[in-house]
Amino acid sequence: MTDRVIALEEQIAHLTRMVEDMSDVMAGQGREIDVLTRRVAMLLQREAEREAAEIEGLGAIPLADQKPPHW
Repeated sequence: MTDRVIALEEQIAHLTRMVEDMSDVMAGQGREIDVLTRRVAMLLQREAEREAAEIEGLGAIPLADQKPPHW
């Protein structure tokens, strides 16, 4: 019986360690997703500003508002 208890304790310790490792990985991925989300938002803002400046100079319709040629 004690051998079985020891084996179960070893399994619990292993699973606990694995859960902690996975938690660390997930936390790191969450931070990376946050950074990437901010970068994408920044790039979208820059592109919108660039497009707006280009339109002001040309008096054109923004590309996103133009209808495709087959319409």
